[in-house]
Amino acid sequence: MSLDLEPIAHALDQAARTARPLPQFSQHTPFDLAQAYDIQRASMARRYADGERTIGLKLGFTSRAKMAQMGVASLIWGWLTDAMLEEDGGTLGLDRYIHPRAEPELCFLTRRVIDRPLTQLEAVDYLEAVAPAIEIIDSRYEAFRFSLEDVIADNCSSAGLVVGPWSRDFSTLANAGVLMRLDGALVEAGSTAAILGHPLRSVVQASLLLAQAGISLPAGSLIMAGAATAAVALSPGAHIQVEIAGYGECAFSCSGHSRGERP
Repeated sequence: MSLDLEPIAHALDQAARTARPLPQFSQHTPFDLAQAYDIQRASMARRYADGERTIGLKLGFTSRAKMAQMGVASLIWGWLTDAMLEEDGGTLGLDRYIHPRAEPELCFLTRRVIDRPLTQLEAVDYLEAVAPAIEIIDSRYEAFRFSLEDVIADNCSSAGLVVGPWSRDFSTLANAGVLMRLDGALVEAGSTAAILGHPLRSVVQASLLLAQAGISLPAGSLIMAGAATAAVALSPGAHIQVEIAGYGECAFSCSGHSRGERP
């Protein structure tokens, strides 16, 4: 008997809207990877119906070690909407989240439609600019625990993003230093090389995933390339700053309490 995916999509949508966590579906209503992406699409369709607009996509498991740990051979991906975009240097209200975390990333801006698989040599020709960025991730599952299928259904934990200054220089992307500070103290340090060995490979992988799904990505879209270091949990009053050598920095401050932090 086929599984009715709509109740799962509805539950995930409501969890995101109300900041109320859910048990993992894989514990009581298992589904496969194809169904997980179907649930993701159905859940996102509810946001679009309410007026949100797609602005790009995010990639997950851009670390080879993480891919091996999860037993997968390719990346996972989810969608970004205009409602997720936060102001660089602004204030993030934590009351909209369950247990938010921040990850340092690179964000690409496309200048041409990506409608076929690209090689790494071709990737730059499809890009307008690159910027330092921070992704806010917030699993809608209890205790931030999930299976591979669960996290895909949950739009790969995507919850928000902050994008810094744009640059047209792609020449030093391969191994740029990445620093993340919490309240001025260094908490994570790494390199853009952690993103699939070279961040442009994220654009290549995105083109492959889009082609497999039969979807094209319009010019002017964002591609969040994946985390360069581990994530940092967000708490009331926290100030997060990310700096990528040669590309500048971006930052935000936190106000209020997430559901996991509410007194």
